[in-house]
Amino acid sequence: MQRDHGGNIDAAMARFGGADWIDLSTGINRCPYPVGDLPPQVWQALPVEAARQRLIAAAAGWFGCDAARVLPVAGASAAIQLLPRQGQAGRAAVLWPSYNEHGASLFAAGWAVDQVAGFDAMAGADLAVIVNPNNPDGREWSPVAVAALAETVGHLVVDESFADPRPDLSVAALDLPNVTVLRSFGKFWGLAGLRLGFVIAAPDRLAALAEAAGPWSVNGPALEIGARALADRAWADDAVVYLSEAVLRLDALALRAGWQVVGGTHLFRLYETPDAVAAQQQLARAQIWTRVFPYSRQWLRMGVPGDRDEWDRVVAAFRAM
Repeated sequence: MQRDHGGNIDAAMARFGGADWIDLSTGINRCPYPVGDLPPQVWQALPVEAARQRLIAAAAGWFGCDAARVLPVAGASAAIQLLPRQGQAGRAAVLWPSYNEHGASLFAAGWAVDQVAGFDAMAGADLAVIVNPNNPDGREWSPVAVAALAETVGHLVVDESFADPRPDLSVAALDLPNVTVLRSFGKFWGLAGLRLGFVIAAPDRLAALAEAAGPWSVNGPALEIGARALADRAWADDAVVYLSEAVLRLDALALRAGWQVVGGTHLFRLYETPDAVAAQQQLARAQIWTRVFPYSRQWLRMGVPGDRDEWDRVVAAFRAM
């Protein structure tokens, strides 16, 4: 199965030239959490269990679940690679279109993968995967609907990588026995290079994943920064307000350009354009990188600009179209 991602800014620079790019090809917050100073030991020593437990406690508080159900991992992507290799492969159903790494990692692990359009087609699957809210179109499902889906499949994986601004969508606190929830840290907090994520699931399932991940799977700086950030509710509240307003501003620019809003989340928007590749290239000439998809000639996804300089450049690029 094809693996296709945003974030390939080096390829954009090689193709179009220039060095001062705004990478809006991902759903990573362009206004990141302020890291601040870190104690020297997080760089110099192996990660310690006390730091790991501090992070778990902060994460459990943020997700609203029991700490025994939280496993920190080296990014949600690490869990996406590990989960298909737990137990015997069978039939998997992945809601589509969505983040393509789920289907690709399942296929690589020997699963028979069906890409399906709705919950009804998932019934009876040994393993089912949904992304809520969905990437790239922003479709969303209530916890009631997700819990009902879980009753029709063997094991349900719910990727909530974009759910931090939308806790009303999360099933992390529901303690559903056959549900595994994935959460990203890097997207909402804007620190994707830290490579931190979380798995929320039954403790026995987490124990198998922890064994597969090995010791020190999360680095010392990630343990420290993650614990600080997840406990900083004031920063999170301000970020949600900013992103809520920013996506409306971005939508207004797209509509004036003649594009249609397909959907999106607080961290990215999906637009239908007359020609997505042409639109991507127009923005690239202003050194703004966006995301197109191999299965659609019209869809273009844009992340949300950050500071005033980024907004000025994005506005100017739209006006030049």
